Amino acid sequence: MNKKNEVRAFYDEIGWKLESDGHFQNARYEDLRPVSAEYIHRCHLRIPKYFEEGGKYLLDIGSGPVQYPEYLTYSKKFDLRVCFDISITALEEARKKIGDKGLYVVGDAANLPFAPDVFDGIVSLHTFHHLTLDEQREAWKEVYRTLRSKKNAVVVNGWTESEMMQKWLPAVKFMESLGSIVALLRGRKKPLDSKQKSGKAKPTGTFIQKMDANWIRSELPKIAPTANITIRCWRSVSVRWLRAIVHKPYGKKLLRRLFKKEEEDSQTYGERGQYPMIILSK
Repeated sequence: MNKKNEVRAFYDEIGWKLESDGHFQNARYEDLRPVSAEYIHRCHLRIPKYFEEGGKYLLDIGSGPVQYPEYLTYSKKFDLRVCFDISITALEEARKKIGDKGLYVVGDAANLPFAPDVFDGIVSLHTFHHLTLDEQREAWKEVYRTLRSKKNAVVVNGWTESEMMQKWLPAVKFMESLGSIVALLRGRKKPLDSKQKSGKAKPTGTFIQKMDANWIRSELPKIAPTANITIRCWRSVSVRWLRAIVHKPYGKKLLRRLFKKEEEDSQTYGERGQYPMIILSK
């Protein structure tokens, strides 16, 4: 089975299946605790401002089931949202939310089956990292080809290594160890063993290959020579950081302060943090 078929199989059979708590299985890759909810909500809402003009079609590449309520706001000013995903299960769930305000297409992000210059906006969240770097080049070419002139595409991805998260890694590991000890004392679970503590966490679920800001600055001008490319912060911290560092009673205040700093210097936090928004303005 090739990598794309593995991704399709994962999301068809596991990732986009609803669990008993009402969340999709894939939600385990997000921090859904109440202490982080406000911050995550505000990060999700960083995207709509790039689609203020609206239009006829918004393309959502790797739409999944349109997982969170905030995602629905992205197409608010468009006539139709074109949900495009490799997983038929995802699109079936998306249809339940969007209904006749959507079109639903199964396909490959590196080979879009659409005419040139047809979309008034393009959004993609956490999808390109399922592609190899060569395939990501092709996906960006397709974004540039299908986006109308004077319109925006917003792609949220993740850097291979975040400079900011690397600096925080010792503190994260310490807090994880401390949390395991506390949980053990409360009889909830075993402490992390040495294998879990050491080394980098391996990607879970699907194939992942990512890049950095230098790759974006080097490659995208070749792919989209007439476009303006900017990098801004979507969310500077990883789920691992949130789960390790953010707790009651100080967590909400900490994240409000972080969000303010991200807003004040969005480019720096976008380039050095975990999850950037790459904005292509054609």
